[in-house]
Amino acid sequence: MSTILVTGGTGNLGGLVVTRLRAAGHEVRVLSRRAEDHPVDLRDGSGLDAAMAGAEVVVHCASTPRGGDDVAAGHLIEAARRAGTVTNIVYISIVGVDVVPFGYYTVKHEVERMLEASGLGVTILRTTQFHDLVARSVDALAKVPVVPLPLPKGVRVQPIAVEEVADRLAELAVPAPAGRVTDMGGPEIHTLVELGRSYLAATGRRRRVFALPLAGKAYAAFRRGGNLTPSHAVGKTTFGEYLKSRGAQAEG
Repeated sequence: MSTILVTGGTGNLGGLVVTRLRAAGHEVRVLSRRAEDHPVDLRDGSGLDAAMAGAEVVVHCASTPRGGDDVAAGHLIEAARRAGTVTNIVYISIVGVDVVPFGYYTVKHEVERMLEASGLGVTILRTTQFHDLVARSVDALAKVPVVPLPLPKGVRVQPIAVEEVADRLAELAVPAPAGRVTDMGGPEIHTLVELGRSYLAATGRRRRVFALPLAGKAYAAFRRGGNLTPSHAVGKTTFGEYLKSRGAQAEG
């Protein structure tokens, strides 16, 4: 079995990947700033060399919309080169990072390019948004004291279960790199307005939803469906099933 590093291994996706890899018998090192065994700060690279020693595979799940993913990737790449044992860096990316000029997507695309140019073995998986991201986004907007609730007009999403993405990443976490693999999309495509209404109903909130037109190149790219992959709708769990499984309770 391989020695595998998982960055962001205490996070939503990373934690599921860690569980799956350990169940398969791998030695897994969980990298995060708060990890007991391998405390690593990707922002400055501290702790990376010790954590990387002897590892064959890195699953890179750590990410933040606040910026700095490209800096973190640079530290990870350099540490992998110094270790000399890493044969595959598995990176989770997002469908549409190359066509939607949204800040977070642009940085994710830059990380893809950095990995591909690194000379190391890499595997890149792009997926659509997770169900819980859609739920959290609507939740955040619902806290704004505006009636009705504004959601971007004409923007469609194809949410996928984070558990299914974790399954796929665990499959890809092998010593042999696979390059850019086939995208993963959720089973259904809906507008954010439709999903927002479903989520509000499931959580017992009686809020009308207003389709708000926006401006800008990123919004236009989302409206064109740059974030969708209808030909790779491999996900099984629908957003409605996600809502049922999480036992959505009425919230204030």
